[in-house]
Amino acid sequence: MPRQMSDRKLITYYNPESPIAETYRTLRTNIQFSSIDNPLRTLIVTSPNSGDGKTTTVANLAVTYAQEGKRVLIVDTDLRKPSLHQLLSLSNLTGLTNVLMNETEWQQAVQETSVSGLFLLSCGPTPPNPSEILNSRKMQQLIDELKEQYDIILFDTPPALIISDSLIIASKCDGVILVVSGGVTKRQHAEKVCASLAHVNARMLGVVLNNKNKRERKKEYAVYFRK
Repeated sequence: MPRQMSDRKLITYYNPESPIAETYRTLRTNIQFSSIDNPLRTLIVTSPNSGDGKTTTVANLAVTYAQEGKRVLIVDTDLRKPSLHQLLSLSNLTGLTNVLMNETEWQQAVQETSVSGLFLLSCGPTPPNPSEILNSRKMQQLIDELKEQYDIILFDTPPALIISDSLIIASKCDGVILVVSGGVTKRQHAEKVCASLAHVNARMLGVVLNNKNKRERKKEYAVYFRK
């Protein structure tokens, strides 16, 4: 039985009627409408720097997909500083790195969360060569196999301005969501990340503005999606 998840961060699960939870559902809907004819199956959520809120965003977005009846998998590819297992109150003893190192099958590493339809493939032990194993044939093979079992797969990646791992995963996925922190993330940092993603032919779906005050949050988010 999964342990209690973080009620402070998983607002879409513990307070689904809140304005912030509705914002995450709006994000989900806009992602879906961005590619109606060819539904997006694999998405990465990244940010320029640590602390921008990417992990909280990917977890809440995943919950909204599961609440819609989808079979959803979150994969923690932040191999240097994994945290999804803590947010979801699950184990990190076995995970993605064990699968990529051929130490276990992914079916044994995936964990069920407290949210119906939502599963986690945690990071696992930190490897000595994160970039190399993420860029391996095994990683691409794993993604292909997971797509056969899940409706949508969300990848939590390291900060894209600091570590190139995000670019590796972005090149293998259908789209990218960039999370920036209002009043903290520098514009030139966000622009640099967008340029790097374009260089690997990643599809930028949009930018989530995080950490705005309550009075401004909904307005800022709506303005973004009218562009």
